[in-house]
Amino acid sequence: MSEPIIEAIERYGLSKRNRKRTLFSRIGVVGCGKEGSVIATTAALNGMEVVFLELSDEAIANAYARIGDKLDKKIGNWGLTENEKKAILSRISGTTKYEDFSGCDFVIEAIRYDDNTGERRILQRKDVFKQLEKVLSTNAIIASNVSTVIVTDLAAELEHTERCIGLHFLSNIPDSNIIEIVPGLNTSVETYNKVCQFAKLINHEYVQVMESAGLISIRLFLILLNEACGILMEGISTVEDIDRVLTVGFGHRQGVFRTADQMGIEKIVKLLDNLWDEYGSIKYKPSPVLLRLSRAKHYGVSRGIGFYTYDQAGNIIK
Repeated sequence: MSEPIIEAIERYGLSKRNRKRTLFSRIGVVGCGKEGSVIATTAALNGMEVVFLELSDEAIANAYARIGDKLDKKIGNWGLTENEKKAILSRISGTTKYEDFSGCDFVIEAIRYDDNTGERRILQRKDVFKQLEKVLSTNAIIASNVSTVIVTDLAAELEHTERCIGLHFLSNIPDSNIIEIVPGLNTSVETYNKVCQFAKLINHEYVQVMESAGLISIRLFLILLNEACGILMEGISTVEDIDRVLTVGFGHRQGVFRTADQMGIEKIVKLLDNLWDEYGSIKYKPSPVLLRLSRAKHYGVSRGIGFYTYDQAGNIIK
């Protein structure tokens, strides 16, 4: 009589004992504002456990509301069910303590620009990197969601600079599933390859970009916006018609002015100033149209008025 086959029941049950932990099963996000909430939602949608850090319980509640709104829009477009939304939210938790990032494979700093000045908050971001190094294992990756910030600068004072990297989500363009991945001066090949794998796991395409202020997306967009403002200022066309040429003629999802309103005019003016300081090229000088809107605090969707006027839900008022 043959011997019976005996296998551990854990392989088939619900127990997590002895189960192999997969890469990026738990990620962290520092700052869950407009950009951070996009990152957190995207990761949770693709089955990852997410913990995000905010400064207060009120900020955590606001972050949950932002994430809920994003999921509700997917439900409204038949891309999600209510039960799926509940499952996704169950994978997301908020905290005010860096210690809760312990066990994360990957933490992304996504601190908001200053709402009033558009400043990049370099010193605060550097401090975030230092705090993360204290609580994460040496194998965990520390990243920053960068546009004009240089990740090598952020990581310069850390002990393990090889595990630091930059990446940029195009969070202001709906369904823009591409990430710019930016290795720093000391970033290891292993770290870069892992972040490429992360992009695949969240169903995003990716491009490698050499470390530079503005990367590809910001430099192209800001020059396009400045030129569109020039056309507007010369009286050649209107806001609506310039955007229509881009959406209908060139296949853009939304026009350059609509995108600017979503990004925030105050942030755009500061981004242009940063690129002007970096490169010294006149093409990066903010258009007088942008400066006029910024001085009037017509920042776009956040204030209900920019190039367009918006209702409380962020929809354009015709």
